[in-house]
Amino acid sequence: MTTPQHCPGFQQYKSLQSFICKCPECGEEKEVFSDEFEKAHVCAKCGKEIDFTQCTLDAGT
Repeated sequence: MTTPQHCPGFQQYKSLQSFICKCPECGEEKEVFSDEFEKAHVCAKCGKEIDFTQCTLDAGT
């Protein structure tokens, strides 16, 4: 029996990227992962929906 080198499902999420997007309404930062762009996101501070087409993404390295 061998021990897995990483968690099950690791390959599925191996290439995910995270982005910090600022709410265009109030400027609050929201972390969004690359597999979540199709989902609706709401700002935790002001409650407005974040429109990614109007948002500047600050990509992390």
